[in-house]
Amino acid sequence: MGLLESITHPRDLSRLSERQMEELAQEIRDFLIANVSQTGGHLGPNLGVVELTLAIHRIFDSPRDSIVFDTGHQSYVHKLVTGRQNFSTLRQQGGLSGYPERAESEHDIVQSSHASSSLSWADGIARAHQLRGENDRYVVAVIGDGALTGGMTWEAINNIAADKDRKVVIVVNDNGRSYAPTVGGVADYLASLRPAIDHVRTHKKYEASMYWGKKRLQDGNAAGRFVYKSLHAAKKGVKDWWAPQGLFDDLGMKYVGPVDGHDEKAMEAALQLAKNYCGPVIVHAFTEKGRGYAPARADEDDQFHAVGVINPETGRAVTAASGKSWTSVFGEEITKIAQERDDIVAITGAMLLPMGLAGFAAKYPERVIDVGIAEQHAVTMAAGMAFGGLHPVVAIYATFLNRAFDQLLMDVALHQAGVTIVLDRAGVTGPDGPSHHGMWDLSMLQIVPGLHLAAPRDAERLREELREAVAIADAPSVVRYSKGQVGPEIVALERLYDGVDVLARSAHDMPGAGADPQTDVLIVSVGAMSELSLDVANRIGAQGISSTVVDPRWVLPVPRSIVQLASQHRIVIVVEDGVRAGGVGSRIRQELRAAGIDTALNEVGLPVEFLAHGTRGEVLERVGLTAQRVAQDVVEQVLGTKVPFARPLPGQPAPRTGQMPIL
Repeated sequence: MGLLESITHPRDLSRLSERQMEELAQEIRDFLIANVSQTGGHLGPNLGVVELTLAIHRIFDSPRDSIVFDTGHQSYVHKLVTGRQNFSTLRQQGGLSGYPERAESEHDIVQSSHASSSLSWADGIARAHQLRGENDRYVVAVIGDGALTGGMTWEAINNIAADKDRKVVIVVNDNGRSYAPTVGGVADYLASLRPAIDHVRTHKKYEASMYWGKKRLQDGNAAGRFVYKSLHAAKKGVKDWWAPQGLFDDLGMKYVGPVDGHDEKAMEAALQLAKNYCGPVIVHAFTEKGRGYAPARADEDDQFHAVGVINPETGRAVTAASGKSWTSVFGEEITKIAQERDDIVAITGAMLLPMGLAGFAAKYPERVIDVGIAEQHAVTMAAGMAFGGLHPVVAIYATFLNRAFDQLLMDVALHQAGVTIVLDRAGVTGPDGPSHHGMWDLSMLQIVPGLHLAAPRDAERLREELREAVAIADAPSVVRYSKGQVGPEIVALERLYDGVDVLARSAHDMPGAGADPQTDVLIVSVGAMSELSLDVANRIGAQGISSTVVDPRWVLPVPRSIVQLASQHRIVIVVEDGVRAGGVGSRIRQELRAAGIDTALNEVGLPVEFLAHGTRGEVLERVGLTAQRVAQDVVEQVLGTKVPFARPLPGQPAPRTGQMPIL
């Protein structure tokens, strides 16, 4: 049995020798490469935090001491040492989550995988400990992978630093060096002394002495204050020469490091100093993403930040993707548009490659701006650029629009700014779970005055609607699309006067229909739900129920023809992959009522729930968003056995719940 198999609780680490800890670290890397290559997941980040995570669990006592991971995608090692070593179903339905998950373990705290929130969590937990008199408990926040670019982290640090007794240890996992390490004999000598200096600086007597000296000199005469300023400047200069601390030192918090994050013993020593200080401390650790795995280190893009199923020996994908992805279609088209219009600029938040902007950036580097994990700044900056005469295109994942809603509402929409927001991975995304499903946007965007919202059904419509979006100069426009591969092109039978596409029509052949021209069902298909909607039409057609299937293309403002068509049908079914509450169906229902049309409408979409991970198909099936289930409901609604009831045919009585009309 290997060492890893013997670890069922973090306390088991305390019995291992230094040599055994090194062996365990290697076992964990081998385990991660072997298992994540079979399921897909965040491989690079976890290979980079092996020693760091082990050291945290050796020094602190989880779960009594709270360990919070920012974004959480680097928590695989934490899962392994807290007794979760069955990775065979990682990120699969019913298996381990790819992020911390409270239902899995008492050691997990923050389930949200949105970045830059860990320090606010840490501040809140530490304040709770203080108020409850639990002064022997610590909070450790592991933050890195760009999360320090988020403004929320600095709001939290400002509050944490204000209380010198707050037992918060912030571990900065620095895996993207902004400067190279100094080399040479003198540098090596200074590095060998740094732990001793950190030991002095984090000692309570040192802090008390510094405070006493500062108070005596500052409370004295002008000469004393001059001496204090001179000594303080000299001290700061020596510290910056010794170990550049930059912004950290100005925050008013103790700083330990930089530390080699792959030297487990050194990490333990640094964390022990931080723990002994009994106040807020930043431990700055340098790590390498993809550490110990050559294919990851050779990947210049992101060191295998996230991978699908790969060959563990080569790091290459086991199966090549077939067809184009939504992301690549957007990337190609926005680059073409940029060639034609020099006012087009792209803005993204640490998502240059995942959003397909590499080609644009290569061709026009000065017109692509990556603001880091700072979606709020990105959207307001876009409003400013629009005021300056440009047309910004803000490209982010749909789930991250939540963070910038206020800026979209008050900075873009209120000022009628010509800003286009492109949302990738809209709807159900699958294996990444609740935090990454892009299922909230359709509901949120309904309440933004003047906003135009497009939901393309296929690649051609994405190209088309993107061009229409950037042509809007006096209001925000949004284009949203799904994750993964684009389906086949769905050619419309007809395009109506306001841009609505009619995808299918079927003749009315219900028994007893006579000369009544009214069609039974109007199916309004939103974006990628067109294939499912057409399948529903075929299924109900086999039961003698006629239908019209339309794709609005632009769901906001609600096209006038949708309202008119609704009056000509017995019931309207709106199929969308956002939450039903306040979604597209809800908005169309309001427009029908405003127009005096009483046609029944059923919103078919996602429940207002946090949906557990699984494939897109598994999640949709779990919530009943399948052609079979939708078609069954429609048949019952047309027959009058399920609410909402379809409008009765001429001569029929209005149905009542549980009563079958005579057809």
